[in-house]
Amino acid sequence: MAARVYLHVGLPKTATTYLQTILWGNRDALENQGVRLPGASRREHLWASRVIREDPPFLEKASKHQRGAWDRLRADAARWDATALVSHEFFAAASAEQAARMVSDLAPAEPHLVLTGREPLGLFTASWQESIKNRDTTPMADYARTESADSTAVWNWRTLDIHRVLERWSPAFPPERVHVLPLPGPDAPRREIWDRFARLIGVDPDSVDLTQSFPNASMGVVEAETLRRINHHLGDFSSAIDRGTYIRTFLADERLVPREGDPFWPDEERIAEIRQRGRAAVDYVTAQGFHVIGELDSLLVPDEPGRRRVPESVTDGEVAEVAVELAARMLHDVRDLRHERRALREELAESRKLMDGGLRGAIVRRFPSLRRVLLRGKGPAHT
Repeated sequence: MAARVYLHVGLPKTATTYLQTILWGNRDALENQGVRLPGASRREHLWASRVIREDPPFLEKASKHQRGAWDRLRADAARWDATALVSHEFFAAASAEQAARMVSDLAPAEPHLVLTGREPLGLFTASWQESIKNRDTTPMADYARTESADSTAVWNWRTLDIHRVLERWSPAFPPERVHVLPLPGPDAPRREIWDRFARLIGVDPDSVDLTQSFPNASMGVVEAETLRRINHHLGDFSSAIDRGTYIRTFLADERLVPREGDPFWPDEERIAEIRQRGRAAVDYVTAQGFHVIGELDSLLVPDEPGRRRVPESVTDGEVAEVAVELAARMLHDVRDLRHERRALREELAESRKLMDGGLRGAIVRRFPSLRRVLLRGKGPAHT
């Protein structure tokens, strides 16, 4: 078994995709420094998170290969003698019992818990937007009003409140092996969170290629509200592939994000609640004596966060304007796709003509018995 295993369990929307893109894009460089990402791909860490959290729909519908993801990660880590790293933000939703079992499964390795955190007002807003990109229809005013008791529920305070996540996960670790990494402020270099994370796991931050990483950009308030309303009409877009390919990428990231709409917050009542959660989290981390890398006060809502619109202020007219422009853009997309498909058909037809006089003829001459199959539909066969 690996000498030590770092479990990076979230939080969601705290640069996790950014970090995971760097990690998986530089897997060889990490291994040269003694750090192993177990498994064949990053999606195995997602599957493992669903196994650990005992997700019924996943366990019922997943293939045997998918259900075996956690066992494969453990076996892979067992063959490594230095440091292993498991990373997926959905582990954050695990119950205390599930977390303890996961840590126990890694014995005799020395386990470390890693949580990336973020100022909770921005986190809450980004989380609601992420839920919209995953076909949710809940208005921000009703979003995450409660903390779910279900370990399969991700987009609520169960995973967004670092205090709650630490309460469930930290009992399985000595305090000095619980590492809290608050995201740097908006004026810090983007790579700062990577530099901190890399040094923690024993990797030279400058030894990797950072060009593959990308920002997880946000929609404006009108664009987000438009997508939320569109989601009401996407009844059969229920699979992860449909949500990821068509709603998140095609609609949100490629067509609505580039509009660069107005940023937004929740209303004042929710901001006050979120501010209290931030203060409670900082007090808890301080009292428990966890290892903090960065400024713990970065987990607090600023006293003056600035004025922004709220989604409830979006008018039907604003939504109609975005929807009309989106329909026009998509009509251009359909035309372009048809042109591309026509060009591909013409190219394929030309290739077949060339084959008739070249490869097909050579095969027929070498294997006369295949003449009828290869020359089917091409007119009378000639000897």
